[in-house]
Amino acid sequence: MGYLMASNSFVLLDFLMLAIAGYLITGSANVFNQIIEKDLDGKMQRTRNRPIPTGRVTVMESAIMGGLFLAIGMYLLFYFLNPLSAWLSLFSWALYVLVYTPLKQKTPLCVFIGAFPGAFPPMLGWISVTGSFGLEPGLLFLAQFAWQFPHFWAIAWKQYDQYHGAGFKMLPLDGGKNKRNATIILLYTIFTIPASMLLYHFEMSGLLYYFIAIGIGLYFTYLAYDFYLKRTDKSALNLMFASFAYLPILQITMVLDKI
Repeated sequence: MGYLMASNSFVLLDFLMLAIAGYLITGSANVFNQIIEKDLDGKMQRTRNRPIPTGRVTVMESAIMGGLFLAIGMYLLFYFLNPLSAWLSLFSWALYVLVYTPLKQKTPLCVFIGAFPGAFPPMLGWISVTGSFGLEPGLLFLAQFAWQFPHFWAIAWKQYDQYHGAGFKMLPLDGGKNKRNATIILLYTIFTIPASMLLYHFEMSGLLYYFIAIGIGLYFTYLAYDFYLKRTDKSALNLMFASFAYLPILQITMVLDKI
């Protein structure tokens, strides 16, 4: 999406190299995340069948694969696109693997830290075309950054027992499934609306995007308010599934509005 927003001419080779490099570097980050958390993954039902806890893949094999993925992805960005997109991708990888992953057991701020690499992709897509940072990639980053919080906190609420059992601090505050955490999730969901509207006000998008972004933002907020009132796993699940739909709808609309 970031590539399509920045580019005035579609170059298939560049687009493919960006997609492949992004896939490889993200895959590498996930591999090293699972290496670091291999013992904890074995304690949780949702992760105990991953390759390392089950012994299907060794730590050494995983590290070799993750290292190759990172190296190839970096090479593709340097060779086919530009150095800035490569260095920012490496910075994003390091934030996820070396900062976010260890912090998950130490502080709820881990979600804030993890939201940075989670919001890099559209920004990197833009920079892969322009080779420079500016207002436009910053706004793309902000729209996805705001989305991270209701998305991950809804998952953390639904999976609280498993996360808590493994020692992960994934909800905004200590105390588990309480009203204070539900309030914070609601407030951060409301923030997705002004964060997405900035693209219109800085003339990166038009009326099609404006009305759809408001519509899906209000519905997203309605589900967050319903979750705040009920504070049940079902309402958290509704918010989580809405987050899955919200981001692609928002980003597809950005591109369609440009076309």
